[in-house]
Amino acid sequence: MTTTVHRGLKASRILAGLAVAASLMALAAVRGQAAEATAAPETLVLKAAHVFDATSNALKDGITVVVRGDRIVSVGTAAATAGARVIDLGDATLLPGFIDAHTHLTMQLEKDYYHYFYTREMRFPAEQALYGALYARRTLEAGFTTVRNVGAYDFVDVGLRNAINAGIADGPHILTAVHGIGSPGGHFDDYSFPPERVKPWGPIEGICSGPEECREAVRYQMKWGADVIKIAASGGVLSEADPVDVPQLTPEELHAIVSEAHKWKRKVAAHCHGDAAARMAIEAGVDSIEHGTFLSEDTLRLMKAKGVYLVPTRMAAHWVGKEADTYPPNIAAKARAAAAAHGNMFKAALRIGVPIAFGTDAGVYPHGMNAMEFGLMTELGMSPAAALLAGTRDAARLLGVEGDVGTLEAGKVADIVAVPGNVLSDIHATEHPTFVMHLGHLVVNKAGS
Repeated sequence: MTTTVHRGLKASRILAGLAVAASLMALAAVRGQAAEATAAPETLVLKAAHVFDATSNALKDGITVVVRGDRIVSVGTAAATAGARVIDLGDATLLPGFIDAHTHLTMQLEKDYYHYFYTREMRFPAEQALYGALYARRTLEAGFTTVRNVGAYDFVDVGLRNAINAGIADGPHILTAVHGIGSPGGHFDDYSFPPERVKPWGPIEGICSGPEECREAVRYQMKWGADVIKIAASGGVLSEADPVDVPQLTPEELHAIVSEAHKWKRKVAAHCHGDAAARMAIEAGVDSIEHGTFLSEDTLRLMKAKGVYLVPTRMAAHWVGKEADTYPPNIAAKARAAAAAHGNMFKAALRIGVPIAFGTDAGVYPHGMNAMEFGLMTELGMSPAAALLAGTRDAARLLGVEGDVGTLEAGKVADIVAVPGNVLSDIHATEHPTFVMHLGHLVVNKAGS
C-alpha cells in the first residue's frame, strides 16, 4: 500500500514537472515570437500611379514607398523586399501626411454662438476631453498626421496629446500651446462674467499685464507642457468686446514673451489681424503670423525679409464669412470685414513671396474638413504644388519637425496619405483620402489590399 502511494506521488510529481516544463517551453516560445516580432516588424510596399514626395513641386511616377515599422525605408524604384506585404493603391497619388499648423482640437464652434460658450463653460474637463478625442480621430482620418494646437482650456490639449503619444487614443501628432497669452479684456480673455461670480483669469490662464507678468504667463504654459507659445497680438473676430485690428500687447510685453519662449527653445505664433499689431509682433521676433487679415504690403515685405511665416487660415475666413448671419451682430460685422479683406492680403503675400505654412483654424468650422484649405488657397492663385508644399514640407519647417515629417524620404516617420487620381490635376482630391498611415499603422485603407 505504501509503495503504491509512493509510486503514485512520484508519478504525479513527474507529470507536474513535465507540465511545468511544457509551460515554460510554451512561454519561451511566445517570448521568442514576441522578440522576433519586435526585431523584425512587418515590411509594407506601397504602390500608386503617382507620388508627390514634397522634396520638390514635381509629381513622380513608377515609384514605390517601402515602410518597415514606423519608418520609411525607401522611396524609389527598388524591387520589393521578399515577404513584404504589397498594398497597391492603383490610380492614386501618395503624399506625406498633411500638417495643419493652426487647430483647436478640443473645441468646435456651433451655429448657436451663445449655446456653444454656455456648454463649453459647463462641461467638465474630462467630458470635453472625450470631444477632443473624437475631433482628433476625425482629423487623422482626414489625412492630417501632425497638427499644431494653438490654444485650449483646462489643459485638455495636454491630456489629449499625452494620451495619443501613449497609444491610448487615436489622433495626429500634436504640438500644443496650452493657454493662449494675451491682455485682460482682449481676445484670449474670458467673457465678461461678473468678477464676484466667476474668477477673472491671470497668468496661469495666459492673461497678463506688463512684461514680467507676461514672462510669468509664458513660463506657466511651458511648465504644464506647451510645445509652442501662442499670443494674441491683436483683437479677434469671434470675441465680443475687442476691435479686431487693435494691438493688444505692448512692445515691451511682446519682447518679454518672445525672448522667454525662445530661451526655452519654443517658437511663438502670433494671432494677428491688424497691421500695426503685426509689425510690432514681427519686430519682437515672432515666428509666424496667424490669419494676417488686414496686413499691408509693407508688412508682408517685412515678414519676407525676416523669414516670418504666414499661416493664413483661409478656411476660417471663408467659414466666418459664410456663417456671419448666425453670429451676434458685433461679431457678424467683424466676420464680414475679415472675409472681405483676407483674399486680397493672401494674393499680395503670394506676389511678394512671403513664406506660407498651411493652417486652417479647425474648430471654427467642423473638424475633418481641413483639406478644403488646399482648394481655397489655389482659388486665390497659389499653384497646387505650392499649396501641397505649404501643407507638408513648409509646415514641418515652421513647426521645427522637418527631421521627422513633411516629406517622403528614407528614415522619416511613416506618415503617408493617398488621394484619388493625379492630385496636381485635382487639388480637391485631398478632401477624399483613400489611404492614411500614421507611424506605420493603417488608419484608413479603402484599397482593401
